Amino acid sequence: MAYLEDDGTSGSGEDVHTLEGHKRHPVVVPSGSGGRKRSRKANGDAIVDAMLEIAAASKMRANAILKNEDRFSISKCIKVLDELQGVDERLYFLALDLFENNSCAREIFISLKGEKRLPWLQCKLSVSSG
Repeated sequence: MAYLEDDGTSGSGEDVHTLEGHKRHPVVVPSGSGGRKRSRKANGDAIVDAMLEIAAASKMRANAILKNEDRFSISKCIKVLDELQGVDERLYFLALDLFENNSCAREIFISLKGEKRLPWLQCKLSVSSG
């Protein structure tokens, strides 16, 4: 281990007192010059890359959630409901209440085939046809 005289500019190393009363700091010399700096930079780059990947994945997930919400939105349900034949005013407004508070019901309603939507709504809302 090599020692350097204390010049008062660095207080980060271990202090070693000698018989003369001077402080000396141990100096660790890396095996390859600058090798430690390169590994820190490489580690820093890897961390930055990982953080960027996490951010990109998070953004993709948020976009997918928004698309899914748009697909089963209340306005989409209303549009499909407006196109259904045989929906009286009472069923229409009950369906709006159902869609307002129940995202699962919106998803089911939109996902059903056209001819199944009205019977499903009538059953779900306990409304007889006629």
